[in-house]
Amino acid sequence: MTLNQECTIELSTATTRLRVSARTDIGSVRKINEDSILAQSPVFLVADGMGGHAQGDVASQTVLRVFDEHIARDLPSTPERILDAIHSSNDAVRDLSAEDDYGTAVSGTTLAGIAFVDAGDDVGYHWMAFNVGDSRVYTWTDGVLEQLSVDHSAVQEMVDAGLISAEDAEKHPERNVITRAIGADEFVDADVWLLPALGEQSFLICSDGLTKELDDATIARVLARDISLDPARRSIADILVDEAIDHGGRDNVSVVYVESAFD
Repeated sequence: MTLNQECTIELSTATTRLRVSARTDIGSVRKINEDSILAQSPVFLVADGMGGHAQGDVASQTVLRVFDEHIARDLPSTPERILDAIHSSNDAVRDLSAEDDYGTAVSGTTLAGIAFVDAGDDVGYHWMAFNVGDSRVYTWTDGVLEQLSVDHSAVQEMVDAGLISAEDAEKHPERNVITRAIGADEFVDADVWLLPALGEQSFLICSDGLTKELDDATIARVLARDISLDPARRSIADILVDEAIDHGGRDNVSVVYVESAFD
């Protein structure tokens, strides 16, 4: 699935112009794509169904359905409505889990994304970033790529505790073990951030199928390219996904890239 579009969010005193490229790909090894992407103003997200769990693909698609039902299109949302969509997604994914011969087959998915929100009269318009699991949200500002979200993973906890280095984490045997997921528990604990909507801003949202294959320096080099010179006229999302597949594509790969101009 590939999507490239330009759109606007009309506000009472300003206009937000958006340029979006998005793509999800099965990769080179997996037989099913358990990733799902939503790139519909004002919400942009990636959901990565948990491999080895029941209905990972359905779990990620369920998150998209719930967000689509909860969030009005092409209008600013609110932090409260985004949080409600996250919690409702958790309930809906939990409803997918079923008893089988071996106990409970737990459905689950990661969730990472951004939403354009009106945080109130005294706060104003913001980008709200949110994360559950090890899919990521990055900011791209003045040629600097910065990971905004923090992975909810076993190896990240080891890094935070000083037990292993970030470099060791990339090769650790438990690097695929996540500590939070949509559908895993009765109540979901999502990390959220509010970033004032100011001038030009860019965000990269991706599943770990991208970051397993490309380090941050490689991703930054792609974002710094003049894509108008790309002979195949590919978007940023297409180039990043193609690069990940060229590096092995051992997992499903999903990318949503959002460029925002707030006047």
